[in-house]
Amino acid sequence: MISSDVIRGYNDTIILYLLLAGDSYGYEISKNIRSITKEEYVMKETTLYSAFSRLEKNAFIESYFGEETQGKRRTYYRITEKGRRYYKEKCREWELTKKVINKFIEE
Repeated sequence: MISSDVIRGYNDTIILYLLLAGDSYGYEISKNIRSITKEEYVMKETTLYSAFSRLEKNAFIESYFGEETQGKRRTYYRITEKGRRYYKEKCREWELTKKVINKFIEE
């Protein structure tokens, strides 16, 4: 399993990537992260909801209440245009990061 310290700076990117496919809610996003990474990365609930808060504060995502399920209203998240631009910026940053770090990794 990958250390959360290694990936911490890219949690927002992961969430934004998943929201590019469509609106979603916390549990579903968490489940998709686990599935896509084949359980090699599990984002803790506190990390996930801290990221939602940060992303919403920066206007990268918006939240809204969906249908009520089992007596509870589920909070959904959607990516904004600003969030799409930020996602692309983080992807470019990642490419540069990989290029630099690969210079120090023995094959």
